[in-house]
Amino acid sequence: MIGIVMGTAERSDVAEEKLKSVLEVLDERPIVDSALLELLRWAAGYYHHPIGEVVASALPTALRTGAGTRASEERWRITTAGEQACARDEPSRAPKQRRLLQELRGAPRTPHELRERLGDSWRAAARPLTVRGWIESALAETGDAAEIPSAPQPGPPLNDEQQAAAAAIQSGLGRFGAFVLQGVTGSGKTEVYLRAAQRTLAEGRSALVLVPEIGLTPQLLGRFRERLAAPMAVLHSGLTERERLLAWREAFSGRARVVLGTRSAVFAPVSNLGIIIVDEEHDASYKQHDGGFRYSARDLAVMRARGANVPVVLGSATPAIETLHNLDSGRYTRLTLTRRAMRAAPPRLSLIDLRAHAQSGGLSTPAVQAMTAHLAAGAQVLVFINRRGYAPTLLCTACGWIAPCTECDARLTVHLAARALRCHHCGADAPLPQRCPQCGFAVKAVGQGTERVEETLTSVFPGVPVVRLDRDVIRRPGELEQAMHRIASGEGRIVIGTQMVTKGHDFPNVTLVVVLNADQGLFSSDFRAPERLAQTIVQVAGRSGRGERPGEVLVQTEFPEHPLLNGLLAEGYEGFARTALAERRAAAWPPFSRLAAVRDSAASAEAALAFLTEARALAEDARGVHLLGPVPAAMAKRAGRHHAQLLIESRERGGLHRFLDTWLPRVQSLPSARRVRWALDVDPIELF
Repeated sequence: MIGIVMGTAERSDVAEEKLKSVLEVLDERPIVDSALLELLRWAAGYYHHPIGEVVASALPTALRTGAGTRASEERWRITTAGEQACARDEPSRAPKQRRLLQELRGAPRTPHELRERLGDSWRAAARPLTVRGWIESALAETGDAAEIPSAPQPGPPLNDEQQAAAAAIQSGLGRFGAFVLQGVTGSGKTEVYLRAAQRTLAEGRSALVLVPEIGLTPQLLGRFRERLAAPMAVLHSGLTERERLLAWREAFSGRARVVLGTRSAVFAPVSNLGIIIVDEEHDASYKQHDGGFRYSARDLAVMRARGANVPVVLGSATPAIETLHNLDSGRYTRLTLTRRAMRAAPPRLSLIDLRAHAQSGGLSTPAVQAMTAHLAAGAQVLVFINRRGYAPTLLCTACGWIAPCTECDARLTVHLAARALRCHHCGADAPLPQRCPQCGFAVKAVGQGTERVEETLTSVFPGVPVVRLDRDVIRRPGELEQAMHRIASGEGRIVIGTQMVTKGHDFPNVTLVVVLNADQGLFSSDFRAPERLAQTIVQVAGRSGRGERPGEVLVQTEFPEHPLLNGLLAEGYEGFARTALAERRAAAWPPFSRLAAVRDSAASAEAALAFLTEARALAEDARGVHLLGPVPAAMAKRAGRHHAQLLIESRERGGLHRFLDTWLPRVQSLPSARRVRWALDVDPIELF
């Protein structure tokens, strides 16, 4: 077993004969410094999760299974006795052994070098020579291949707002401060990040940069490499275990002066940390939704900056409501960029009433006309629909049968190119039927996904190159970069995408954005749904008109009178946020209260609800908290298991955690707790 020493003591409560001896100390120095260890301890307490699992989540798998903090490789060398034997031209009757001795006489060799020179049989020759003491092997430390930085490229001049923001951040280096860089899309937030990182590096410190998804990593990494003369390490879930270990070592050794990555990079062992930057801080991808340890990387970044006494920069065009509340209460400092870089005008946003206009394949007549005009002007067009596949439903128009997922309370999505029905929740796959399995009548795909919209656009605009960005077409490493190159070069005239296209990408020649199916979030039972919808519309709209040409945004809707949409048109995201904060305050929802959710799953709905019912009964005398539920999850059956949840609400953070401290141990002792899979989610961002 491999463990991590968290502390030492003079004595143990465990009987001495039951204690196990340490066989080997794997690392010369601690793999987690005191500041990062304190963060991990705080996270274990705040999220009420075992410290061992919290620490494990901060380390690459290879480290947890015995890999060293420094790279090493096997090297074979000749001994003094072997030198003497070689001088006597021994062993005389074993030519392969003699050749191996002679090969090692010149210099130590790695197994790879010996295989190249002597073939695969060198191992068989090495065994008798090792027994005779003529050769030996040892692990020798090697340096991981450190990136050699190129000469930095000069950046564009900053406008007044960018200069003020960069100066404020730079003046805060060396002490904790939380800055919210709220800039309209295209206002040059990345340039402010770069100036702050440059100053940090110039002072001999390192920078940690977080991005919400892998899709943003290549573009941001490219800009940082161009501008900063410093080695960098990249950490994200798309790396192999070997690549993750190498990147971790680069950060741990201090060779990497800039560490850039997704959610888990918040735990990277950055040497001499000087600043933390969180790009697109509002993004839900910063919250770990699955597994036992469910944490917010954005919130942990703030806590890590506080513990390290360094500034943290939270950047977004659409800050989370909680972040805006922290600004209003004075905990954070606002830095505002109201103008687009290069003097680009903000896009003009308008609604298309689907009740008054015909549509084909999900595209209304005004949208097609606008696309025709923008394409004729030599520009690019972006079509956004947050639904992949060909159609969300396969329907029999005779008997009303709808293709269901047998493992989930969900419908199967039509994937026409693959001739398959797929569940986007559990991954179930089934062949696409031609006729209804119930009545034998012809079936029909209903609704639109990215695949169907692509088919429609190819038909409406024949010969115009179309690029689709979703998880169905972007699967293997390098495919996203290839697609981005096609867009940046102008080869792809029409871009169709899901959420993948909304996050920070710079498409300077896109002048029209068309938002399809915008009504999904207008009537959700989740109180955060309006916030997510507003953020999505503003973010995707920001892809338009970032160059010299003016931009236009068209939002198709069947509810053009809805106050959320009209508020965005009239006052932008700031107006929406003011209204949302007032509504949250009146309803006592976060950030004006604190939430935790206990979620479980079981083989039956009865078992899932029974455990949570027993857990709630243990809290009958609770004060200062309200327990809501238990209730089945919005999708009660998923991946063959039945899901339920119990919500815990408190006006005060301290009151919530005091309750959880006393209540959770009692819940864990319930016999029913061992018959379900359950987890606690503190500060959940998805409730229904």
